Amino acid sequence: MTRTAPSQDIDESDLVVTHPKDHAAGVKAVAVSMQRAVEQMGTVRTAQTLPRLNQRHGFDCPGCAWPETPGHRKPAEFCENGAKAVAEEATLRTVTPEFFAAHSVAELAGKTDFWLGRQGRLTHPMVLRPGASHYTPIGWDEAYRVIADELRALPTPDQAVFYTSGRTSNEAAFLYQLMIRSFGTNNMPDCSNMCHESSGSALSESIGIGKGSVTVPDLEFADLILIAGQNPGTNHPRMLSTLEAAKGNGAKIIAINPLPEAGLLRFKDPQKIGGVVGRGVDIADEFLQIRLGGDMALFRGLGRLLLEADDAAPGTVVDRAFVDAHCAGFDEYERAARAVDFDTVLDATGLTMTQLRETAEALIRSERTIACWAMGLTQQTHGVATIQELTNLLLMRGMIGKPGAGLCPVRGHSNVQGDRTMGIWEKMPDAFLDSLDREFGITSPRKHGLDTVDAIRAMRDGEATVFVAMGGNFLRATPDTAATEDALRRCRLTVQVSTKLNRSHVVTGETALILPTLGRTDKDIQAGGKQVVSVEDSMSMVHLSRGNLTPVSEHLRSEVAIVCDLARELFGAGHSVPWAALSADYDRIRDAISRVVPGCENYNERVRRPDGFQLPHPPRDRREFPTHTGKANFAAGELRWVPAPPGRLILQTMRSHDQYNTTIYGLDDRYRGVKGGRRVIFVSAADLVELGLIDGARVDVVSEWTAADGTVEERRVHDFRVVEYSTPKGNAAAYYPETNPLIPLDHVAAKSNTPVSKAVVVRLEPVGSN
Repeated sequence: MTRTAPSQDIDESDLVVTHPKDHAAGVKAVAVSMQRAVEQMGTVRTAQTLPRLNQRHGFDCPGCAWPETPGHRKPAEFCENGAKAVAEEATLRTVTPEFFAAHSVAELAGKTDFWLGRQGRLTHPMVLRPGASHYTPIGWDEAYRVIADELRALPTPDQAVFYTSGRTSNEAAFLYQLMIRSFGTNNMPDCSNMCHESSGSALSESIGIGKGSVTVPDLEFADLILIAGQNPGTNHPRMLSTLEAAKGNGAKIIAINPLPEAGLLRFKDPQKIGGVVGRGVDIADEFLQIRLGGDMALFRGLGRLLLEADDAAPGTVVDRAFVDAHCAGFDEYERAARAVDFDTVLDATGLTMTQLRETAEALIRSERTIACWAMGLTQQTHGVATIQELTNLLLMRGMIGKPGAGLCPVRGHSNVQGDRTMGIWEKMPDAFLDSLDREFGITSPRKHGLDTVDAIRAMRDGEATVFVAMGGNFLRATPDTAATEDALRRCRLTVQVSTKLNRSHVVTGETALILPTLGRTDKDIQAGGKQVVSVEDSMSMVHLSRGNLTPVSEHLRSEVAIVCDLARELFGAGHSVPWAALSADYDRIRDAISRVVPGCENYNERVRRPDGFQLPHPPRDRREFPTHTGKANFAAGELRWVPAPPGRLILQTMRSHDQYNTTIYGLDDRYRGVKGGRRVIFVSAADLVELGLIDGARVDVVSEWTAADGTVEERRVHDFRVVEYSTPKGNAAAYYPETNPLIPLDHVAAKSNTPVSKAVVVRLEPVGSN
């Protein structure tokens, strides 16, 4: 079942830059999807796999968390990037023990992320022993003993860190957190810490639950949809079909983003005649090209305009009945909004007063408004306050708890929200821990654990010495690459439960283990027969996922089996948790979930319904707000934005269209006109003139950050091609993970501790000038 893997690395001398596209999807997307699928899986495996993707009796996409429309499935219920994600996972290329014998860790460390990912699926458990230059095979039982011995030898369980990726199923996540808490720690950093932690922090304070309040039918029914700091054409392409349906029902869509994104300009649905031979559908009616970090000022300025409109026509703009009955803190917010200076708003946003007034009028006219957002808001120092400011606008208008209105944080990885529901959080409430303890006879620790940034600090400082990752590519997902590398190398043991080779396998602790696991597409056979898993999408729908492909190696084990087998070795046969029984039959896991996790009652029956079931959401369902006040809370934080210092730019890091999170599918960002490379930085024409640069110049990018003691720290990445692009003056953009080294570990959002990847002060130095 093997195929020849590519042997060459990236040659960016062939990089070509052309004009950006003015539309997303279309026939080209279909062609690329099929090309990548056949290249990785072959024709037969492609035919076996893609028709089952996101279907009721198929498997959930390992890419994004966008939900399906209830009661409806298209024949091809996937997008271009979903097809790429499946091709990467279901590839016939394999990374065998012979591969590791031929390539030292030092050699692999010199390869790019793209090359590493293209080598294929891992087939055997491997170990890198102290002082060794190569990984060598290890038996599963010995691998478990290595981990268990190291964990038991720790002076305290809090010296271990357990990371979780959003790929992990609900069943695996539930057992993983159960094992970790049975061991005695809450050190559970996860990928949420780096993406929507700011959303969870903001919404928990404002409405009492850290999840969005809308469904796909709500979006299709809305009058007005605000899309802020999000690029659905690349990051959540199936959202474009929902937006197309909303447009067909008369919705107005306003895009708020520093870059014009093809998916928000025009969508050509390849499953419709108009998307093949016609023009497609224009998505955004208005594009507010906002400066990085200016969103909070925009939303507060809009708040002032809404209040002034209500002054002119009392009772027609502010939903006083909703505010009086269901909200707290309105008076303080009103004072802050009325006091905001419009010149400040215009300076922070780069927008015009006309744009502000037209947006305010759209909010006033709309009877059903939804606000969507993603990383552009969350990865700011003031990301939590920005999301609360946006929430204020909807609360003022009574736009929550009714059809076609509400809040929509668009989650990234496919089950990142489900992992959190299942208990993957360093600060789970006592009520959850009490239920867990009653169900399994354990004593969960109550001391809060480490999130991602604090975990890196702990490993760096020698306060944590064992690192275990359930999926993901921790090294490339995190900020301050040099600091993270140093932190991992200081560990005694690093363990990666993985499907494919990635950078985290070549920057290791003294001892390192790679444990190969089944993917979403793989058939999972346990002692109790064929198993299925469940996941939760971005809108709180929980449904089954059924892999059906023959695994590429008989040595792969499911994440559930890996957790249970490790727990049996760690705790011994007399432990109160029936690990072997849970591993044999995943229905038993779901039965336990139904007794522990709120909203999951009768889990096994409800998850087998055609579309699964939706978890409860009190603000959406009953206009009940489980906050500390018992009401929805307006927020009135200090207004913040990110001005660009003289001669400097504010950098945002972002994905290309040929990647998902840290996985690089290819080297073409088709929508932005970049082909054959990734080391580019997008800069406005005005800034090029001011900085004395030209399109095509080669530069080093140097970040500048003022530490708490007042010293200025610099970080550098080398030899990037400047691309003249439409972005606000003073702003720039570049791809991650190539620019992650520029983001200081301590550059984090207030309250959420999320790395601030959308507000990095940089200067550009011509190559060779330093």
